[in-house]
Amino acid sequence: MDDWFPQALRLTTRAIEMCGIAIIVLGTLGATLAVFWQLLRGRSGEAVFNLYRSNLGRAILLGLEFLVAADIINTVAIEPSLQSLLILGGIVLIRTFLSFSLEVEIEGRWPWERHKSEHPDKALHRSQLGS
Repeated sequence: MDDWFPQALRLTTRAIEMCGIAIIVLGTLGATLAVFWQLLRGRSGEAVFNLYRSNLGRAILLGLEFLVAADIINTVAIEPSLQSLLILGGIVLIRTFLSFSLEVEIEGRWPWERHKSEHPDKALHRSQLGS
C-alpha cells in the first residue's frame, strides 16, 4: 500500500471515534437539558427520570455504534494481526453486551418480547401483511 493510505485510515478511524465521543457527550448534555426543561414545565419526577434514562441510553447506544465501527476499521484495515483481532472480539463482545443491556433498560423488555407487547389488532394486521 502507499504511505498515504494507512495514514488516511488512521485519520478516518480517529474521526469516527471523535464522532462517537461527541454523540455521547452532546447526548448527555441534551438529555440533561431536556430534564431541566421538563421539570420547569411541571412534569412529575418519575416521568422526567424515565425520559432522562431513555434519552441518555439512546445517546450512549449511538455513540457506542460509532466506537465499534472505528475499532473494526482499525483492526481489519490498519493492524490485521491475530492479537488485534482477539482484542477486537473482546471489545465487540463487551460493547454488544453493554448495548443490549442499555436497550433492555430503555425499552423495559427483552428484544424478542417487542411484538408480544403490541396491541393484538396491530399484531394481526402485521401478520396479514406478511411482515
